[in-house]
Amino acid sequence: MQRIGNLPADLTSFVGRKRELTEIRQLLTGSRLVTLTGPGGVGKTRLALRAAAEQHRAFDAVWLVDLTGLDDPELVVETVAATIGLRDESTTRPLDRLSLLLSSQRTLLVLDNCEHLSDACAGLADCLLRTASELRIIATSRQSLGIPGERGMKVAPLAVPGPDQPLAAKAPELYDGLALFVERAVAVLPEFSLNQDNQAAVAELCRRLEGIPLAIELAAVRLRALSVNALVEHLNDRYGFLTRGSRTAAPRQRTLHALVDWSFQLLSPSEQTLWSRLSIFPGDFDLETVESVCTGGGIERQDALDLVDALLDKSLLQREEHEGQVRYRMLDTLREFGRLRLGADERRSLLRRHRDRYRLLVDQAVAEWFGPRQVSWFTRLRLERAHLRAAMEFCLQEPGEAETGLHIATCLYETHWKPNAFYSEGRHWLDRVLEAAPGPTATRAQALCAEADAAFTQGDIAAAELLAEEGRVLAHKLGHSEAIGLASLISGTAANIRGDYGRAAVLLEDAATRNAAAGNTFRLVCALLSLGTAAHYLGDRWRAAELIERSRALSEAHGESWIRSWVLIIVAVGAWEHGDNARAISLLRESLAVGRDFDDRLIITIGMRALGWILASEGHLIGAARMLGAADEIRRTAGIFTGWSQHAEFHEQCVATLREKLGEEAFAAAVRQGGGLTVENATAEALGIRPDDKEKAAEKPAPSPLTRREHEVAELVARGLGNKEISSALVIAQRTTESHVKHILTKLGFRSRTQIAAWMTARKAAEQARP
Repeated sequence: MQRIGNLPADLTSFVGRKRELTEIRQLLTGSRLVTLTGPGGVGKTRLALRAAAEQHRAFDAVWLVDLTGLDDPELVVETVAATIGLRDESTTRPLDRLSLLLSSQRTLLVLDNCEHLSDACAGLADCLLRTASELRIIATSRQSLGIPGERGMKVAPLAVPGPDQPLAAKAPELYDGLALFVERAVAVLPEFSLNQDNQAAVAELCRRLEGIPLAIELAAVRLRALSVNALVEHLNDRYGFLTRGSRTAAPRQRTLHALVDWSFQLLSPSEQTLWSRLSIFPGDFDLETVESVCTGGGIERQDALDLVDALLDKSLLQREEHEGQVRYRMLDTLREFGRLRLGADERRSLLRRHRDRYRLLVDQAVAEWFGPRQVSWFTRLRLERAHLRAAMEFCLQEPGEAETGLHIATCLYETHWKPNAFYSEGRHWLDRVLEAAPGPTATRAQALCAEADAAFTQGDIAAAELLAEEGRVLAHKLGHSEAIGLASLISGTAANIRGDYGRAAVLLEDAATRNAAAGNTFRLVCALLSLGTAAHYLGDRWRAAELIERSRALSEAHGESWIRSWVLIIVAVGAWEHGDNARAISLLRESLAVGRDFDDRLIITIGMRALGWILASEGHLIGAARMLGAADEIRRTAGIFTGWSQHAEFHEQCVATLREKLGEEAFAAAVRQGGGLTVENATAEALGIRPDDKEKAAEKPAPSPLTRREHEVAELVARGLGNKEISSALVIAQRTTESHVKHILTKLGFRSRTQIAAWMTARKAAEQARP
């Protein structure tokens, strides 16, 4: 079954570019790397996304990797791997695991915004294309990557009429620049149309903007306040001065700069100030971050929302929804413009406030991680990944701030890197902050233990033991009981993995005692769970059950999910050993559902393996083999460390039984079938949901529950319009629009406008695909 990957639905409609789309398709036929180049604002990203969307049926997966918020070239490989869901729970180099995964399927990779990381992107692309023969890459950059086999395509501005060229009635169909302006103008003023009175001015405006999409969109939004003729006059007044001030820049860049500067000058002083301050953000952001970082010095906190709304209204910010959370994004061109207007001292002050904001955020995440908000913190920290990286980078670059960076990194290990299996990235940052902050502090002791845990999980035992020992010695030297407890927890868990249950029990007893005394319930539950496993293998089944039950009770009492999913697996295996298969399957499915929510491939892999053992014991041989095949493929592609000793005998016995009863050929075929499932479909099968039934149901869209008016609203939502814009387009009150959106969400069972957009896109695709 094909998977689209993370390719987003278009937030606004796509205008023109038929020739370019055809050329990209032809280039990809003869070359495996096509790089779209051109100045900022020319539409490279949107063109790449549309090209990928049109060709997704030719690939097993299509992935968009947005490199906008990434500044560290060493993390390019990690970012690509994380985007496509490749976990890093082994010592194998991320690049090697990425190459292995991509060599096993036909993939289209969109590397977006490569210019500031061109060397790293070029090296990655060259390596992947050499090892993955079915891989195709579309890259966007302001310059080519410069590697063998690359085919470049300059993305030109949209077509516009020449000077004094008469316009036919179908001018928008002939000139994409005019079509874009008209479409965006109608979104701003529903009554707008191209007619005899304004077409000359529209053509002149688009021509002076040289067909640059961003420039045209910025100009169209000004129709709320100015006529087309006035737009041209303002543009003329501004261009002479700006062109003389930058003779070395390319004309198109001067033109775009002129328009952006003109838009800047039309803002109020407070709006200008906020634009400049927002430029320090490395990625999308929320209102709370704006209020924390960008207020003061001329901007009152209570005015932040109105100012953000004003920038949204002028198309200087983009509004997005992620898991029901509203966030904002500034285009690169606009962000770079804002940065030029910040002095060095103001920029440093803003970066410090930004760092302080995210230190408080990670502290809050740690405080609330072991509780009912765990899943929301998991999602939130993933959204803030670019900001978290920027905060740590500030700590590393600013003198005297390394210890704060060490604190942030240590907090992130338990709440972000470990739950997401971002082990390589965690070790990358921990290495850097440990080197920058060598002082003998409790934070350093805990950071050493955190990196040791990552190394143990990846199977890098030698490095892990050195780190753990250094952390333990430092903790004892300082007499810091909680740090000693963490060192005992990490070393005890590692001993468990290696099968040294006697040593594990001693260390984990110490960890449980110290973490209980420190009030660290999260680490206490981890210690109890590992201690219960050790007790089980030491033959003390009664104590093992007591410890595991205690860990389960603590997790449930605090409303925690992630550790509880591990408890459920252990309890499920115990129930199966005692003959209670129904309870075992129910518990495993509950654990797998949590693993799916966290995208934790280790939980999913172990849960599917255990489910395979149970199915085999009940005589469901094909289903059992499919589960084992799916689990093994997920483990392989995710790079999960395989040195776990627990339950190895169950697995070996299950495989032997299946081979004997099914025969080698049938067993291998069923394993291949399971291994061929996507993670989503394999998890659905494990949960008792038949993917085949879902696919058949998807072939023909179910009747829509929406009314005709609700469909109109949903269509505009899918195009990225806000409630105010939808109200203008449909000539209805904004309150009526809000009511329609609420009804749509309720009827479809959705939580966000993004889900509405995806639903509309899927219905259109299904309708177009029907014969």
